Amino acid sequence: MSKGLIKFLVIVVSLACLYSLSFTFVTRKVEKDAANYAKGDMVKEKAYLDSIASEVVYNIGIAKFTYREAKANELALGLDLKGGMNVTMEISLDELITNLANKPKDANFNKALETAIAKSKTTNTSLIELFLNEYKATGATTPIATFFATKDNAGAIQAGSSEGEVRSFLNREADNAIQNSYKVLRTRIDKFGVASPNIQIQQGTNRILIELPGVNDQERVRKLLQGSAKLEFYETFRNEQAYGILDNINNTLASALKSDKKAPATVATTDSTATAAADTTKKEDNLLAKLGANKNAADSNAAANAGLEAGNPLFSVLNPNVGQGPSGQMELAPGAIVGYASLKDTAKVNAYLARPEVKGIIPGNMRLLWAVKPESFSKTADILALYAIKTTGAENGPTMTGDVITDARDGFSQQNKPIVSMSMNAEGARQWQRVTGQAAQGKYSIAIVLDGVVYSAPGVEKEIAGGNSEISGNFTIEDTKDLANVLKAGRLPTTAKIVEEAIVGPSLGQVAIDSGVNSAIVGIIVVMAFMIAYYNRAGIAANIAVIFNVFFLMGVLASLNAVLTLPGIAGIVLTMGTAVDANVLIYERMREEKALGKSMRQVVSDGYKHAMPSILDSQITTFLVGLILFFTGSGPIQGFATTLMIGIITSLFTAIFITRLIFEYMLKREMKITVSFPWSDHTMKNANFQFVKKRKVAYTISLIAVVISIASIATKGFSYGVDFQGGRTYTVRFDEQVKAEDIRENLNNVFGTTTEVKTFGSENQLRITTSYHIEETSDAADKEVLAKLNEGLSKAQVSKYEILSQQKVGPTIASDIRDRAIYASILSIIVIAGYILVRFHKWQYSAGAAIATIHDAIILLGLFSMLDGIVPFSLDIDQHFVAAILTVLGYSVNDTVVVFDRLREYLKKPNAHKEEIGTTINNAINSTLSRTVITSLTVIFVLAVLFIFGGEVIRGFSFAILIGIVVATYSSIFLAAPAIFDLSRGKHLASSAKEEEKKQVKVVTP
Repeated sequence: MSKGLIKFLVIVVSLACLYSLSFTFVTRKVEKDAANYAKGDMVKEKAYLDSIASEVVYNIGIAKFTYREAKANELALGLDLKGGMNVTMEISLDELITNLANKPKDANFNKALETAIAKSKTTNTSLIELFLNEYKATGATTPIATFFATKDNAGAIQAGSSEGEVRSFLNREADNAIQNSYKVLRTRIDKFGVASPNIQIQQGTNRILIELPGVNDQERVRKLLQGSAKLEFYETFRNEQAYGILDNINNTLASALKSDKKAPATVATTDSTATAAADTTKKEDNLLAKLGANKNAADSNAAANAGLEAGNPLFSVLNPNVGQGPSGQMELAPGAIVGYASLKDTAKVNAYLARPEVKGIIPGNMRLLWAVKPESFSKTADILALYAIKTTGAENGPTMTGDVITDARDGFSQQNKPIVSMSMNAEGARQWQRVTGQAAQGKYSIAIVLDGVVYSAPGVEKEIAGGNSEISGNFTIEDTKDLANVLKAGRLPTTAKIVEEAIVGPSLGQVAIDSGVNSAIVGIIVVMAFMIAYYNRAGIAANIAVIFNVFFLMGVLASLNAVLTLPGIAGIVLTMGTAVDANVLIYERMREEKALGKSMRQVVSDGYKHAMPSILDSQITTFLVGLILFFTGSGPIQGFATTLMIGIITSLFTAIFITRLIFEYMLKREMKITVSFPWSDHTMKNANFQFVKKRKVAYTISLIAVVISIASIATKGFSYGVDFQGGRTYTVRFDEQVKAEDIRENLNNVFGTTTEVKTFGSENQLRITTSYHIEETSDAADKEVLAKLNEGLSKAQVSKYEILSQQKVGPTIASDIRDRAIYASILSIIVIAGYILVRFHKWQYSAGAAIATIHDAIILLGLFSMLDGIVPFSLDIDQHFVAAILTVLGYSVNDTVVVFDRLREYLKKPNAHKEEIGTTINNAINSTLSRTVITSLTVIFVLAVLFIFGGEVIRGFSFAILIGIVVATYSSIFLAAPAIFDLSRGKHLASSAKEEEKKQVKVVTP
């Protein structure tokens, strides 16, 4: 690659990263201003941010960005750094199965479902598959399709349908339920007003992951997320019917605000708008004249805000729905929409409508509801429509409810326009015929409302009989898909339950930020100091590359809209240590080339050339482990894996290109390039250790360590984290030092089960884990467990305390996480061995690497078992430990592959087959010994920093990797390559010249 192209790439990548990170700087500035304005009042701060959501806060000349757009592009902080709530919702498929079968009383059916529910807690097999298998196992003679062949399901399943058709039907309905729940939860969260929420379906499961940064009202969140979706149909008022009421509200507000009085208005209320609408024409003339010739609500909004606020408080933030009539004059538009408001002004409109004097004006049978999402006509602002809907009956309820719907599908009309087709049951069809007939006569619309939000309000042209109808409008394909899902809310009678929950208080989040930043700063200082101290001027070049690497890494994370978590910061700190790995490989090779008497220009060229295979092989194996972590982990673990993979890519880019540009610059100006100091120049230069000869000693040591580890695992076992065993965990901080034993004894008495109590960081902080009500994930169970926790702490007569964080994991989730961890570990070893087999073409290399990685994993597991309860910090086996052990496996192979690459290089020499294989292996290990030790030292340095300064939350995680790297360094030197000698039975792996000639002849000879 030419130097010009390299420079161009560096400049382009730098500008791209700077652009991506700039959004974070802008949003932080805006939020700092909001915090200064609110002075600790969170409601006031949120109102401030909502008010400027659609305002331009970032102008780069060629593009402008609102605060909302900038926020969507920032590098967001995860819950463990910002505080907030992490929830996993699980769609109740058992309820779905029961309700789709109309709650049968059949003993075999219910027994099969009960057994399937029990088995689902310990396996990853879907509940639907388990249920069908269990029903078959009961030996029942009634076909399973019989239960689901109901009137509501008539279009999808018949009594004679096969088991496969039933399976497809249930899976399809389950997918519908999950998609619909996702849509409902997405809308609810958007209305909740959380900054940068994250909601995603966990593919292949019936779960939805939700992250709500900054949330501190957990009870409100639980109610919001777990409430049943309520689908309703309402008649609507026509715009001209509602305008008189809005005008009355506007005038009343003007008087009330002017006199600063809040007494209720004396306007009489009725259940009809006939009186209020009688003189609509008179009341509307004035305002319409003021609005002039504006042609849509967005323009009208600007005009209203410009000059109407003083005398028209409501109409300054809520624009009447007006349009240009046939004569060119402005007049009220037809339809159910009564007004438009900017999204930032909806809170003000709601506040006006909630005033006592205004409530007295609004008829008892009228409700004013917002649309679910902004209108499409406005390109510059988020404009929401306001509907006036009509309630009926003594309870002022809906005209119809959604439980009559049997199916809803998105599709296209004969004119190829997106539509939604809807079917109803017999009772629903009768109601729908009556309602649509009245709507057609009265020229009003029917609003489709879910959770108090209007999704659509289609007009009705004629009476619709039979219960089948099409809903058309100005829809996009996405709109019809969403509306079809919403209509299915009444068709899918199932609930979403919280099965996993983690709450992090803002104070603990701030501690995590401080510890993460401190570890990052100290880590980079330690690495830079070591590189300069060992590699002289070349070390300075490596340090410049490290700085660029961190900058690129953060920029790429920001461009991907990644969420930065504490394990993510750990990944960044770890990347600083491994970023120099490629440089170390290059510099060590440069030192070897220099010893051969080559010119410095040739030394640089050959150093990069010969180091490249080892660099690529070592980094690719680690990247593969990161990839497996990403797809098998969740939440923070995915954050760590993302950071690790991106860090590997940016490290390669900076080590190969940035440092090469620096050396080329120095060579061009004839500057002196040094890759060592006198004291480090001969470090391990002429090492000649007999690793193969002494291999049996290493085998014995390793065998003893493995046997002790397995014995400890079998007898003592592990301390499992809550995400592996289920239950609830609380991090509690006390005002003074407490004794864990005293707390444990009182909690055991209160809970009636063994409670795990560990010191977490300082002596006044404990982590408490209980399995009490482990099977229950309801709100009532949460409250009971928390009450008992407080009761136990009060009996211990402790001082004041604060619950900093809490986590809940259901047994099904725990089983799933545990199984995925096992699969990830096995898959990593298989993938690594497969890659090495492809790269080195001999099974002995794969086997040697597999032996080393399995050895490292067993010893690390054994150490966690043996040291648990002895060291003064948590050594729980949880998701973080799985990430750590897989990372160790990656780095173990990283070191091993470098030795293998050198061995392969030696075996390719012309007379390699004449040298004993043991000697060749020794030479390969000795020649790479300096690189292995130096790389391990840099990683150990940063891990030690992470362990000391990284905070209690990731102390066990950093300890696992720290110890693992030491063990991995040992195994790559003493086990992996020597094992090749025994696996090849001492036979040389190199081919002689004659053998190579024979192979070539065989290839070309017919």
